[in-house]
Amino acid sequence: MKLIIQIPCLNEAETLEIALNDLPKHIDGIDEIEYLIINDGSVDNTVEVARNWGVDYIVSFKRNKGLAKGFMAGIDACLRNGADIIVNTDADNQYCGEDIEKLIRPILDGKAEIVIGERPIDDTEHFSPLKKKLQHLGSYVVRVASNTDIPDAPSGFRAFSRDAAIHLNVMNNYTYTLETIVQAGRTNMAITSVPVRTNGELRKSRLFSSMGAYIKRSVLTIIRAFMMYRPLTFFSIVGLIPFIIGILIMIRFLIYFFQGYGNGHIQSLIFASTLIMLGFMTFIVGLQADVIANNRKLLEDIQYRVRRLDYKEEEREKESSEEEKPEKEEKENGQ
Repeated sequence: MKLIIQIPCLNEAETLEIALNDLPKHIDGIDEIEYLIINDGSVDNTVEVARNWGVDYIVSFKRNKGLAKGFMAGIDACLRNGADIIVNTDADNQYCGEDIEKLIRPILDGKAEIVIGERPIDDTEHFSPLKKKLQHLGSYVVRVASNTDIPDAPSGFRAFSRDAAIHLNVMNNYTYTLETIVQAGRTNMAITSVPVRTNGELRKSRLFSSMGAYIKRSVLTIIRAFMMYRPLTFFSIVGLIPFIIGILIMIRFLIYFFQGYGNGHIQSLIFASTLIMLGFMTFIVGLQADVIANNRKLLEDIQYRVRRLDYKEEEREKESSEEEKPEKEEKENGQ
């Protein structure tokens, strides 16, 4: 059983070594632990720090591509290097490395495919009261959208089984945390959470420039994921609003009409008809989106099968190349 711990990095030279030193070197049930960093266009000596420490793999972007792109690139590299379990953590040492054993235990026991680390949000000193409330609110919205019971949706401390990692798809360029939970919940993956500890703050978060930007991007990510995985429900709710308003205005017009005052309220009839038509058209869009979503499921299934074949073929090539090395050395020694 092989575990690869991946860390997305953007100018993390000052904190990366601290985070790496905190990672476990041995876990019961794991035969091999390796480490991977994603260098997301760093301009400092992040890569040098990682190499000097002895990181096994480095995925580098020439320019910053964002957390979501870096996360998926790391997942791909972990799978190509034979990971059975992948853990994602932060380079600022936010999470306690010892808790990785607790994080992967449900996967080792066959109880889950994805495990999210639940931070003690209310007890985290460097979280402002507003941020704590927004974290709870955001997690609640994600639970509703994903039909899961994950209490800390924004947590980046998470573990994936190999099969779950192959299934992953992240469409937005901002963050993977919310979308992957909605995807897992709506595709019936076994997902759970475990309580984890956090360390003191070494630097300010770089994920968002302001609280307003964080809220805006998070809301858009949740809405987009909800539209992708439950399009008929989403568009039905959106279309129901103008439809009901239109029906109420239409009833008002009919009351006036039967009382003999209909001539003075023709504009209400036009407005009500427009709203009812708008609601009906939105529902039709939902039906079309639902058909597209079903086609997307088929494409994801094909993608999953292609990925499995691709990773298996790469593993076979590596195994064959490793077998050929001793043979070549024997021939060279014999000569």
